[in-house]
Amino acid sequence: MPGTPILGYAGGISCISDVFASRQAVQGLSQTNKRGDHLMKAVQFHDYGGIDVLRVEEVECPVPGPGQALVEVRSAAIQPGEAMIRKGARHDRWPATFPSGQGSDLAGVVVEVGPQVRGVAVGDEVLGFTHNRASHAEFVVVDDVDLTSRPEGLSWDAAGSLYVAGTTAYAAVFAVEPAPGDTVVVSGAAGGVGSLVVQLAVRRGATVIGLASEPNHAWLKGRGVVPVEYGEGVAERIRQATGGNVEAFIDTFGDGYVELAVELGVRPERINTTRDWRTAAKVGARTYGEGAAACAVVLGELARLAARGELEVPIARTYPLGQVRDAFRELEHGHTHGKIVLRP
Repeated sequence: MPGTPILGYAGGISCISDVFASRQAVQGLSQTNKRGDHLMKAVQFHDYGGIDVLRVEEVECPVPGPGQALVEVRSAAIQPGEAMIRKGARHDRWPATFPSGQGSDLAGVVVEVGPQVRGVAVGDEVLGFTHNRASHAEFVVVDDVDLTSRPEGLSWDAAGSLYVAGTTAYAAVFAVEPAPGDTVVVSGAAGGVGSLVVQLAVRRGATVIGLASEPNHAWLKGRGVVPVEYGEGVAERIRQATGGNVEAFIDTFGDGYVELAVELGVRPERINTTRDWRTAAKVGARTYGEGAAACAVVLGELARLAARGELEVPIARTYPLGQVRDAFRELEHGHTHGKIVLRP
Protein backbone atom coordinates (compact mmCIF):
# COMPACT_ATOMS: atom_id res chain seq x y z
CA MET A 1 0.00 0.00 0.00
CA PRO A 2 1.49 3.34 -0.97
CA GLY A 3 1.78 5.92 1.74
CA THR A 4 3.63 9.05 2.78
CA PRO A 5 6.61 8.76 5.12
CA ILE A 6 5.84 9.52 8.75
CA LEU A 7 7.17 12.63 10.48
CA GLY A 8 8.86 13.88 7.32
CA TYR A 9 11.52 11.17 6.99
CA ALA A 10 12.35 11.07 3.30
CA GLY A 11 13.28 7.41 3.38
CA GLY A 12 10.58 6.19 5.72
CA ILE A 13 11.21 4.78 9.19
CA SER A 14 12.59 1.33 9.71
CA CYS A 15 12.07 0.98 13.45
CA ILE A 16 10.08 2.40 16.32
CA SER A 17 13.10 4.00 17.99
CA ASP A 18 13.17 6.69 15.29
CA VAL A 19 9.56 7.56 16.00
CA PHE A 20 10.17 7.84 19.72
CA ALA A 21 13.28 9.94 19.23
CA SER A 22 11.22 12.41 17.21
CA ARG A 23 8.34 12.39 19.71
CA GLN A 24 10.71 12.90 22.63
CA ALA A 25 12.22 15.93 20.99
CA VAL A 26 8.79 17.50 20.47
CA GLN A 27 6.76 16.17 23.40
CA GLY A 28 9.25 14.96 26.01
CA LEU A 29 7.92 11.39 25.85
CA SER A 30 9.51 9.09 28.42
CA GLN A 31 11.91 6.33 27.47
CA THR A 32 13.39 3.62 29.66
CA ASN A 33 17.04 2.72 29.75
CA LYS A 34 16.49 -0.78 28.39
CA ARG A 35 17.16 -0.99 24.68
CA GLY A 36 13.93 -1.31 22.71
CA ASP A 37 11.65 -0.49 25.69
CA HIS A 38 9.56 2.66 25.30
CA LEU A 39 6.60 4.23 26.99
CA MET A 40 3.53 5.65 25.32
CA LYS A 41 0.30 7.26 26.47
CA ALA A 42 -2.82 5.09 26.51
CA VAL A 43 -6.30 5.19 28.02
CA GLN A 44 -6.65 2.71 30.89
CA PHE A 45 -9.14 1.86 33.63
CA HIS A 46 -8.42 -0.29 36.67
CA ASP A 47 -11.98 -1.08 37.78
CA TYR A 48 -15.53 -0.83 36.52
CA GLY A 49 -17.12 2.54 37.02
CA GLY A 50 -18.12 5.89 35.59
CA ILE A 51 -16.13 8.35 33.54
CA ASP A 52 -13.84 9.12 36.47
CA VAL A 53 -12.15 5.69 36.28
CA LEU A 54 -10.67 6.57 32.89
CA ARG A 55 -6.98 7.55 33.02
CA VAL A 56 -4.36 8.42 30.44
CA GLU A 57 -1.27 6.55 31.62
CA GLU A 58 2.22 5.80 30.40
CA VAL A 59 2.44 2.14 29.43
CA GLU A 60 4.95 0.03 27.57
CA CYS A 61 4.67 0.39 23.82
CA PRO A 62 3.70 -2.92 22.19
CA VAL A 63 6.01 -4.73 19.80
CA PRO A 64 4.58 -6.23 16.60
CA GLY A 65 4.82 -9.99 16.32
CA PRO A 66 4.50 -12.23 13.25
CA GLY A 67 1.87 -10.93 10.87
CA GLN A 68 1.44 -7.69 12.82
CA ALA A 69 2.11 -3.99 12.30
CA LEU A 70 2.68 -1.20 14.80
CA VAL A 71 0.51 1.80 13.90
CA GLU A 72 1.00 5.35 15.13
CA VAL A 73 -2.60 6.34 15.78
CA ARG A 74 -3.88 9.55 14.20
CA SER A 75 -7.55 9.08 15.10
CA ALA A 76 -9.71 6.60 17.01
CA ALA A 77 -13.46 6.91 17.51
CA ILE A 78 -15.21 6.12 20.78
CA GLN A 79 -18.28 3.89 21.07
CA PRO A 80 -21.35 3.56 23.33
CA GLY A 81 -20.42 -0.11 23.79
CA GLU A 82 -17.07 0.90 25.27
CA ALA A 83 -18.87 2.95 27.91
CA MET A 84 -21.09 -0.04 28.74
CA ILE A 85 -18.06 -2.33 29.08
CA ARG A 86 -16.27 0.18 31.30
CA LYS A 87 -19.34 0.43 33.56
CA GLY A 88 -19.48 -3.37 33.87
CA ALA A 89 -22.88 -3.55 32.16
CA ARG A 90 -21.54 -6.05 29.62
CA HIS A 91 -19.49 -8.13 32.09
CA ASP A 92 -21.39 -11.35 31.36
CA ARG A 93 -20.80 -11.01 27.63
CA TRP A 94 -17.54 -9.06 27.38
CA PRO A 95 -15.70 -9.06 30.74
CA ALA A 96 -12.78 -6.72 31.30
CA THR A 97 -9.35 -7.76 32.55
CA PHE A 98 -7.72 -5.04 34.65
CA PRO A 99 -5.98 -2.83 33.96
CA SER A 100 -7.96 -2.55 30.74
CA GLY A 101 -7.36 -0.44 27.69
CA GLN A 102 -10.11 0.43 25.27
CA GLY A 103 -10.74 1.23 21.64
CA SER A 104 -11.36 -0.74 18.43
CA ASP A 105 -11.45 1.84 15.62
CA LEU A 106 -8.18 3.31 14.40
CA ALA A 107 -6.44 5.12 11.60
CA GLY A 108 -2.80 6.00 11.40
CA VAL A 109 0.60 5.32 9.90
CA VAL A 110 2.53 2.04 10.00
CA VAL A 111 5.83 2.63 11.82
CA GLU A 112 7.10 -0.92 12.32
CA VAL A 113 6.21 -4.40 11.06
CA GLY A 114 6.84 -7.86 12.44
CA PRO A 115 8.02 -10.91 10.53
CA GLN A 116 5.84 -12.48 7.84
CA VAL A 117 3.75 -9.33 7.42
CA ARG A 118 1.83 -9.18 4.16
CA GLY A 119 0.12 -6.25 2.46
CA VAL A 120 1.46 -3.42 4.64
CA ALA A 121 4.79 -1.65 4.93
CA VAL A 122 6.38 1.07 7.03
CA GLY A 123 5.00 4.46 6.02
CA ASP A 124 1.62 3.17 4.82
CA GLU A 125 -1.44 5.20 5.80
CA VAL A 126 -4.06 2.77 7.02
CA LEU A 127 -7.34 2.32 8.82
CA GLY A 128 -8.42 -0.77 10.64
CA PHE A 129 -9.40 -2.31 13.93
CA THR A 130 -8.24 -4.26 16.93
CA HIS A 131 -10.18 -6.65 19.15
CA ASN A 132 -7.74 -6.07 22.03
CA ARG A 133 -9.27 -2.86 23.43
CA ALA A 134 -6.15 -0.94 22.63
CA SER A 135 -6.62 1.78 20.00
CA HIS A 136 -7.18 4.70 22.38
CA ALA A 137 -3.43 5.15 22.57
CA GLU A 138 -0.53 6.71 20.75
CA PHE A 139 0.48 3.37 19.21
CA VAL A 140 -1.31 0.06 18.69
CA VAL A 141 -0.34 -3.33 17.31
CA VAL A 142 -2.73 -4.61 14.64
CA ASP A 143 -2.89 -7.86 12.66
CA ASP A 144 -2.07 -7.17 9.02
CA VAL A 145 -5.37 -8.75 7.89
CA ASP A 146 -7.26 -6.15 9.94
CA LEU A 147 -5.80 -3.16 8.07
CA THR A 148 -6.69 -1.55 4.78
CA SER A 149 -5.28 1.44 2.90
CA ARG A 150 -6.58 4.90 3.66
CA PRO A 151 -7.82 6.12 0.28
CA GLU A 152 -6.97 9.59 -0.92
CA GLY A 153 -9.73 12.00 0.03
CA LEU A 154 -10.75 10.24 3.24
CA SER A 155 -10.03 12.39 6.30
CA TRP A 156 -8.19 10.96 9.28
CA ASP A 157 -11.23 11.55 11.51
CA ALA A 158 -13.55 9.67 9.16
CA ALA A 159 -11.03 6.88 8.67
CA GLY A 160 -10.70 6.39 12.42
CA SER A 161 -14.49 6.23 12.79
CA LEU A 162 -15.45 3.70 10.15
CA TYR A 163 -14.85 0.25 11.63
CA VAL A 164 -17.43 -0.21 14.40
CA ALA A 165 -20.08 2.13 13.03
CA GLY A 166 -19.51 1.22 9.40
CA THR A 167 -19.41 -2.55 9.69
CA THR A 168 -22.35 -2.50 12.11
CA ALA A 169 -24.37 -0.45 9.64
CA TYR A 170 -23.32 -2.69 6.75
CA ALA A 171 -24.39 -5.83 8.63
CA ALA A 172 -27.67 -4.32 9.83
CA VAL A 173 -28.69 -3.32 6.32
CA PHE A 174 -27.67 -6.71 4.96
CA ALA A 175 -29.79 -8.41 7.65
CA VAL A 176 -33.09 -6.86 6.54
CA GLU A 177 -32.32 -6.98 2.78
CA PRO A 178 -33.94 -3.70 1.70
CA ALA A 179 -35.00 -3.61 -1.94
CA PRO A 180 -36.50 -0.98 -4.25
CA GLY A 181 -40.11 -0.44 -3.18
CA ASP A 182 -39.46 -1.39 0.45
CA THR A 183 -39.99 1.05 3.30
CA VAL A 184 -37.38 0.77 6.05
CA VAL A 185 -37.59 2.52 9.41
CA VAL A 186 -34.32 3.31 11.21
CA SER A 187 -34.15 4.34 14.88
CA GLY A 188 -31.28 6.56 16.01
CA ALA A 189 -31.04 7.70 12.40
CA ALA A 190 -28.64 10.58 13.07
CA GLY A 191 -26.29 8.70 15.41
CA GLY A 192 -22.91 7.23 14.66
CA VAL A 193 -24.33 3.96 13.30
CA GLY A 194 -27.75 5.19 12.22
CA SER A 195 -26.35 7.96 10.01
CA LEU A 196 -24.53 5.31 7.98
CA VAL A 197 -27.44 2.83 8.01
CA VAL A 198 -29.81 5.33 6.41
CA GLN A 199 -27.35 6.15 3.63
CA LEU A 200 -26.63 2.49 2.85
CA ALA A 201 -30.36 1.66 2.82
CA VAL A 202 -31.06 4.56 0.45
CA ARG A 203 -28.33 3.19 -1.84
CA ARG A 204 -30.31 -0.06 -1.97
CA GLY A 205 -33.29 1.81 -3.42
CA ALA A 206 -35.52 1.66 -0.34
CA THR A 207 -37.68 4.44 1.06
CA VAL A 208 -36.03 5.20 4.40
CA ILE A 209 -37.81 6.67 7.42
CA GLY A 210 -35.30 8.10 9.88
CA LEU A 211 -36.29 8.58 13.52
CA ALA A 212 -34.39 11.53 14.94
CA SER A 213 -34.81 14.83 16.75
CA GLU A 214 -35.90 17.86 14.75
CA PRO A 215 -32.43 19.52 14.58
CA ASN A 216 -31.23 16.52 12.54
CA HIS A 217 -34.11 16.50 10.06
CA ALA A 218 -32.46 18.78 7.50
CA TRP A 219 -29.37 16.52 7.35
CA LEU A 220 -31.57 13.44 6.85
CA LYS A 221 -33.62 15.11 4.10
CA GLY A 222 -30.38 16.02 2.35
CA ARG A 223 -29.52 12.30 2.16
CA GLY A 224 -32.87 11.23 0.73
CA VAL A 225 -34.33 10.14 4.08
CA VAL A 226 -37.84 10.96 5.34
CA PRO A 227 -37.33 12.30 8.89
CA VAL A 228 -39.81 11.52 11.66
CA GLU A 229 -39.61 12.88 15.21
CA TYR A 230 -39.05 10.16 17.82
CA GLY A 231 -40.81 10.06 21.21
CA GLU A 232 -44.42 9.76 22.29
CA GLY A 233 -46.76 9.15 19.37
CA VAL A 234 -43.99 7.93 17.06
CA ALA A 235 -45.97 4.88 15.90
CA GLU A 236 -48.75 7.06 14.54
CA ARG A 237 -46.29 9.44 12.90
CA ILE A 238 -44.61 6.50 11.16
CA ARG A 239 -47.99 5.24 9.92
CA GLN A 240 -48.79 8.68 8.55
CA ALA A 241 -45.42 8.92 6.79
CA THR A 242 -45.62 5.44 5.29
CA GLY A 243 -49.31 4.92 4.67
CA GLY A 244 -49.13 2.06 7.14
CA ASN A 245 -46.72 -0.06 5.10
CA VAL A 246 -43.36 -0.86 6.70
CA GLU A 247 -41.38 -3.81 5.33
CA ALA A 248 -38.26 -3.60 7.51
CA PHE A 249 -36.99 -2.00 10.70
CA ILE A 250 -33.40 -1.37 11.82
CA ASP A 251 -32.99 -0.45 15.48
CA THR A 252 -29.69 1.22 16.42
CA PHE A 253 -30.93 2.65 19.72
CA GLY A 254 -32.76 0.03 21.80
CA ASP A 255 -35.35 1.21 24.32
CA GLY A 256 -38.47 -0.43 22.92
CA TYR A 257 -37.95 -0.12 19.19
CA VAL A 258 -38.07 -3.87 18.54
CA GLU A 259 -41.53 -3.96 20.12
CA LEU A 260 -42.48 -0.94 18.00
CA ALA A 261 -41.41 -2.77 14.85
CA VAL A 262 -43.64 -5.72 15.80
CA GLU A 263 -46.51 -3.31 16.51
CA LEU A 264 -46.06 -1.84 13.02
CA GLY A 265 -46.49 -5.32 11.52
CA VAL A 266 -42.89 -5.94 10.44
CA ARG A 267 -42.02 -9.63 10.16
CA PRO A 268 -39.41 -10.68 12.77
CA GLU A 269 -36.91 -11.82 10.14
CA ARG A 270 -36.88 -8.27 8.74
CA ILE A 271 -36.25 -6.61 12.11
CA ASN A 272 -32.64 -6.09 13.12
CA THR A 273 -31.38 -4.54 16.34
CA THR A 274 -27.82 -3.70 17.29
CA ARG A 275 -28.75 -2.95 20.92
CA ASP A 276 -31.75 -4.94 22.25
CA TRP A 277 -30.64 -8.57 22.05
CA ARG A 278 -32.98 -9.78 24.79
CA THR A 279 -36.16 -8.58 23.09
CA ALA A 280 -34.87 -9.77 19.73
CA ALA A 281 -34.54 -13.29 21.16
CA LYS A 282 -38.14 -13.15 22.42
CA VAL A 283 -39.67 -12.14 19.09
CA GLY A 284 -37.22 -13.84 16.70
CA ALA A 285 -35.66 -10.66 15.34
CA ARG A 286 -32.10 -10.51 14.04
CA THR A 287 -29.10 -9.05 15.86
CA TYR A 288 -26.55 -8.57 13.10
CA GLY A 289 -23.91 -6.05 14.09
CA GLU A 290 -20.22 -5.27 13.78
CA GLY A 291 -19.18 -8.89 14.38
CA ALA A 292 -21.13 -10.08 11.34
CA ALA A 293 -19.09 -7.89 8.98
CA ALA A 294 -15.84 -7.54 10.90
CA CYS A 295 -13.29 -7.70 8.13
CA ALA A 296 -10.94 -5.39 6.30
CA VAL A 297 -12.66 -6.16 2.97
CA VAL A 298 -15.92 -4.57 4.13
CA LEU A 299 -14.02 -1.74 5.83
CA GLY A 300 -12.11 -1.03 2.64
CA GLU A 301 -15.31 -0.94 0.60
CA LEU A 302 -16.85 1.57 3.01
CA ALA A 303 -13.67 3.66 3.01
CA ARG A 304 -13.69 3.91 -0.77
CA LEU A 305 -17.36 4.95 -0.78
CA ALA A 306 -16.60 7.65 1.77
CA ALA A 307 -13.52 8.85 -0.11
CA ARG A 308 -15.60 9.25 -3.29
CA GLY A 309 -18.22 11.27 -1.42
CA GLU A 310 -20.84 8.54 -1.75
CA LEU A 311 -21.03 7.89 2.01
CA GLU A 312 -20.74 10.68 4.55
CA VAL A 313 -19.19 9.88 7.92
CA PRO A 314 -20.49 12.65 10.19
CA ILE A 315 -18.04 13.76 12.88
CA ALA A 316 -19.70 15.30 15.94
CA ARG A 317 -16.52 16.43 17.67
CA THR A 318 -12.84 15.61 18.19
CA TYR A 319 -10.87 15.53 21.44
CA PRO A 320 -7.19 15.08 22.28
CA LEU A 321 -6.39 11.82 24.06
CA GLY A 322 -5.94 13.63 27.38
CA GLN A 323 -9.58 14.74 27.29
CA VAL A 324 -10.99 11.22 27.00
CA ARG A 325 -13.28 11.81 29.98
CA ASP A 326 -14.81 14.84 28.27
CA ALA A 327 -15.28 12.81 25.10
CA PHE A 328 -17.19 10.07 26.90
CA ARG A 329 -19.17 12.61 28.91
CA GLU A 330 -20.48 14.05 25.64
CA LEU A 331 -21.11 10.58 24.21
CA GLU A 332 -23.04 9.41 27.25
CA HIS A 333 -25.11 12.59 27.29
CA GLY A 334 -26.53 11.37 23.98
CA HIS A 335 -28.09 13.14 21.01
CA THR A 336 -24.82 13.59 19.12
CA HIS A 337 -24.95 13.65 15.35
CA GLY A 338 -22.18 11.39 14.14
CA LYS A 339 -18.97 10.14 15.71
CA ILE A 340 -16.82 11.47 18.54
CA VAL A 341 -13.13 10.98 17.82
CA LEU A 342 -9.94 10.94 19.90
CA ARG A 343 -6.78 12.34 18.34
CA PRO A 344 -3.73 10.89 20.13
